Amino acid sequence: MPSLKTRAALITGAGRGIGAAIARAFHREGAHVLITDIDLESAQKLAAELGARAEALRLDVGEEEDWRIAEPHVRALHGGLDILVNNAGITGFLETEGPHDPEHFHLASWRAVHRVNLDGLALGCRTAIALMKHRRAGAIINLSSRSGVVGIPGAAAYASSQAAVRNHTRTVALYCAQQGYPIRCNALLPAAILTPMWDAMLGDGPQREAVLTEIAAGVPMGRFGTPEEVAQAALFLASDASSYMTGTGLDLDGGILAGAEAAPGRRE
Repeated sequence: MPSLKTRAALITGAGRGIGAAIARAFHREGAHVLITDIDLESAQKLAAELGARAEALRLDVGEEEDWRIAEPHVRALHGGLDILVNNAGITGFLETEGPHDPEHFHLASWRAVHRVNLDGLALGCRTAIALMKHRRAGAIINLSSRSGVVGIPGAAAYASSQAAVRNHTRTVALYCAQQGYPIRCNALLPAAILTPMWDAMLGDGPQREAVLTEIAAGVPMGRFGTPEEVAQAALFLASDASSYMTGTGLDLDGGILAGAEAAPGRRE
């Protein structure tokens, strides 16, 4: 796979989990990585770990002013941007008040999830287009989810936002092609990737391992995926190896979407 040597990459939500794994993979392949996160301390810690060609920046993706600050910062550092990974996202389980089903959700929670997962991604794409359109080539990678393809009864806002991410990816891809911009836009759709995002569902008690085993049993490959496996797919989409791909969605789910699952049981 071609390297990312000399390319400038901005990754959102990169202080931990999938974002951190992508930052490490890109850096290893020679990219200059701008590690952004709402938690600046975590971003700085990873930047210090990576050393040269790594910098940290606090970025609340749902805050338009933060993107307005980030754009000239990137121009000053690199003259533009070659890769954007819109990775930042929340389920709402830890960050907002429940319940999260379509009958009982709170509007404030619904809006908070969409603010990060959809508004933040749209602002990221808008900023990236401005930073990439005069470069040799640009790659935007949007992190969506299996939840954007199938309904999730207990996570209505998250599922809605992820479906919107998938479609906005197509829109950005077509717009850039229409404008003659050398920018590709693709989505990654991970599922059952073991990251801290699962903590709210798994808990810390003795039942954690039992729940992990039960979930893994529902994956055709029989296990959870790793952030590093998602990072390898992101590396492919960021590199010239995927130069004829745009507007696509790449599933990383151990085969979950390859066939129909059993219908959910009715709650009495």
